[in-house]
Amino acid sequence: MGLTSNTVLLLAVLSAVLLFAGTVWQWPRLAGRGWRAVSGRIGLLLATQLALFASVGLAANQAFGFYASWADLFGRETDQGVVVDHAAGGSKGPLRVVETRRVEGAGGKPRSGGQIQKVAITGRTTRIASPAYVYLPPEYFDPRHRERTFPAAVVLTGYPGTAEALVNKLDYPRTARELAADGRMRPMILVMLRPTVAPPRDTECVDVPGGPQTESFFAKDLPEAVTAHYRVDRAPGSWGVIGNSTGGYCALKLAMHHPQVFAAGAGLSAYYKAPIDPTTGDLFQGDKTLRDEADLRWFLKHRPAPGTSLLVTSSKVGESNYKATLKFIEQAKATNKTRISSIILESGGHNFNTWRREIPPTLEWISGRLSGP
Repeated sequence: MGLTSNTVLLLAVLSAVLLFAGTVWQWPRLAGRGWRAVSGRIGLLLATQLALFASVGLAANQAFGFYASWADLFGRETDQGVVVDHAAGGSKGPLRVVETRRVEGAGGKPRSGGQIQKVAITGRTTRIASPAYVYLPPEYFDPRHRERTFPAAVVLTGYPGTAEALVNKLDYPRTARELAADGRMRPMILVMLRPTVAPPRDTECVDVPGGPQTESFFAKDLPEAVTAHYRVDRAPGSWGVIGNSTGGYCALKLAMHHPQVFAAGAGLSAYYKAPIDPTTGDLFQGDKTLRDEADLRWFLKHRPAPGTSLLVTSSKVGESNYKATLKFIEQAKATNKTRISSIILESGGHNFNTWRREIPPTLEWISGRLSGP
């Protein structure tokens, strides 16, 4: 049974309830001072607490999509996967479609509800392989628009995160379809994946010296692969990037470092400097320039202002990045080329509920800043 299975969660909750009831029932029998009675009380309390913590942890993981499997949880998820193309004579390019599904809440036909495609992408230059989900709007399948091209946005999770959570928990495809149907944003293609392309390592979208060239994968290989496979507008300014938490930091950095690729970048609950901790390892290998340029506030101060649009979000109560976000906004405002916008909530924690409140206006914002039909 998988980590995200409802059966596993139900068994954990049932175990916690039964252990609690058993502790209450057996407590009078274990009221003595002997070593057996004391050991029994300790054992029952520990077992009950463990079952309770397991239940809460499993429920939180299902709600927020932190880990996709037991191997992912215990850091054993290192295989980048082997893609099997089941279509005879199928595509041999850098992007392969693995499966398709309909958008939640939409009709069964792609022409009316759009479509989500699970794909496998292999970077042409970096050789990084990563799964992703691609949302195609209903207009993509309309025969009247068969020659039409669309703007596109990369959407990134936090760390560790799962790409599936962008589809099922944060509802990016459904939200984009509904906003476009209401005329609040243009139909666009969304490419949804996690920034962890070298699991279990958190590479913070850095080109690690002698290691994964993660920034190059997102800035070069990914747009190339998607544009070659789908009808993405090839005009400058057709790509944007959105992310939350670690993905938010990556989104801002990619837009700032590569404004010729990304016309807009939105960082939801982002931070502004790559951390160094046990999950990242040594990202910079002593390269001071690489380390400094990964600090977004340093970049604004010491490098030419990037000609891109940035959106940052935070909340006055509940987010640890509030003060840093205000400082980043002031720095960006002082430049003569970087355009800065913000969403500041009165309250909201670092969680899916907060990001679901920010995603609709973020999609509207980025739609208005990308070129194309």
